Amino acid sequence: MRWLAIPLFAAALAGGAQAKERERTDAEPLSPYKIILVGDSTMAPHSGWGGAFCAGHVKSSVACVNAGRGGRSTRSYRQEGSWDIALGEAKVPGYRATYVLIQFAHNDQSSKAERWTDETSEFPANLRRFVEEVRAAGAVPVLVTPLTRREFRDGELRNTLASWSDQVRNVAKAMDVPLVDLNALSAAQVQKMGAETATQLAQEAPSDEELAAARGGTTLAARPAPPSPPPITGKGARGQVMRKFDYTHLGSVGAEVTARLVTQALAVAVPGLASQLVP
Repeated sequence: MRWLAIPLFAAALAGGAQAKERERTDAEPLSPYKIILVGDSTMAPHSGWGGAFCAGHVKSSVACVNAGRGGRSTRSYRQEGSWDIALGEAKVPGYRATYVLIQFAHNDQSSKAERWTDETSEFPANLRRFVEEVRAAGAVPVLVTPLTRREFRDGELRNTLASWSDQVRNVAKAMDVPLVDLNALSAAQVQKMGAETATQLAQEAPSDEELAAARGGTTLAARPAPPSPPPITGKGARGQVMRKFDYTHLGSVGAEVTARLVTQALAVAVPGLASQLVP
C-alpha cells in the first residue's frame, strides 16, 4: 500500500503544477440594458404581446420586465401603485441604459368609473407626466400607440382607437419622445389579413357564428366574459388565467405576430437598442 501511494502523490503534484500554469483572466464588466413594459392587457402576460417580446425578441444582455396589467388606464395604473413599482425598476442602477415603453388607451376609453380619462385633456396630460418622471429617473421613455381592435364592418377595419393614437403621437412629437406606432402598424396588418384570418390572433378560437360573420366581413359584438373557473386546490401552482375569444386580446399567435411588429419599430425608433433586439 505504501508503494501504491507514491505514484498517486506524484500525479497529484503534476496536476497542481499544470493548474498553476493555466492562464486566468477576469471577465469584462457587465454592461446590460433594461426594458420595462408599462401598459394594459394588450401588453400584459397571457393576453398581450409583452410576454412574447421579452421571451423571444431581446438578447440575454437585456433585462426585460413586463409590468403590463389587464384593465388599467393611465389613471388607474398610477392610482393603484403600479406606476411606482415600474418607476422603481427604472431607477435600479447598473444598466448601460434603461428604456420604459408606455402603451395605454384601451381602458382610458372605458366607461368604468376607476378607468376612464378624458381623451383630449387628461389622457395626454397623464402621458406627459409619465414621460417627465421616467426622464427624471434617468431612463428613456418610449411611447407606444395602442394595439388596434380587430373589429370589422363590411370588410373594413373599425379602428376605434385612431383618435387616441393621435393623442399619443402629439405628445411624442411635442416632447421629442421615441414613438412605436403600433396602432398604425397593427391596423394595416389586420386590414390586410381580413376579418376571418384576424380571428387567429385571439386567445381562443371563434364560435361557428363568429367565424361565419367574420368571413362575411362584419364581426359580431364581443361575447361577455366567461364565469370565473372554480379555484384549484391542493399543492402546487394555483394561479389561473382567463382566456376568451374577442377582438382585442392576443393568444400565442397574436402575441408573436405583434411582438415582431414592436421589435422592428423599436429598433428604428431607438437605434441604440437595435443590436439588442432579435427580429
